[in-house]
Amino acid sequence: MGIHAELGDFLRSRRARIQPQDVGFASGSGHRRVPGLRREELAHLAGVSVDYYVRLEQGRNQSVSDAVLGAVAGALRLDEDEREHLFRLARPHRPGPARGAAGTGEPEAHSVRPEVQQLLDWITAPALVMGRRMDVLAWNRPVCALITDFDALPPAERNMCRLHLLDAEIGSRYPNREMIAREAVGHLRIAAGRHPEDPELWRLVAELVEHSPEFRRHWELHTVRTKSHGIKHLNHPDAGPLALTYEMTHFPQDPELALLVYTAGPGTPEEDALRLMAKV
Repeated sequence: MGIHAELGDFLRSRRARIQPQDVGFASGSGHRRVPGLRREELAHLAGVSVDYYVRLEQGRNQSVSDAVLGAVAGALRLDEDEREHLFRLARPHRPGPARGAAGTGEPEAHSVRPEVQQLLDWITAPALVMGRRMDVLAWNRPVCALITDFDALPPAERNMCRLHLLDAEIGSRYPNREMIAREAVGHLRIAAGRHPEDPELWRLVAELVEHSPEFRRHWELHTVRTKSHGIKHLNHPDAGPLALTYEMTHFPQDPELALLVYTAGPGTPEEDALRLMAKV
């Protein structure tokens, strides 16, 4: 999908979720063919002309100012992630030639420095490094014991979205598939805003939309969300039910890479389970 179509769909999805009466418009004022705010109502709230807003929604306004985008974001009640996404869609970034193996069908495995793998090997907790498409580019042995043996997978299948939502055995371990799908969509939507010309990302999205009803539902809603920490619940085939804390951070000199580490509180059954996995 082109970046302009993405921008229009995103704005329409956000207009649709706002009830007119919540922002001072009569809900019964004229026949409404679509839910939520009309374009002219959103334009009024943002303080711009209807024609200006229509051109923005159609991707025909390449010189939109920060002030106007901020006003539109405020009128649509966007949160921080959605606001950043709007700005990126309205001003698409055109990256230079991608590093690694982008466009070849293979993850960008050689973009991970040996020192990063060395860091993972020193971490006793389950840990891995992902690229922007959630491809797993590097990992340690404990995370293989927790999730799957990444060494045994073909490179194209080492992707957290695919594993969670398309691999029946691994996917069945996660009781809250809606949350998994929501977080996956949120991550990939942001990646699409930053790298709209990444063909491998759009191929992954097409595969997930076709085969995962949960993913498709959130993708159609234009779910945008970043989450760098939280609790992941899973039913491990050997350790049983686990509630693990996770933290995700990015490398300052290579923000395309994200380090994901799973931990557990002291004295918990989860801590014992992770210690056993570290010995595998």
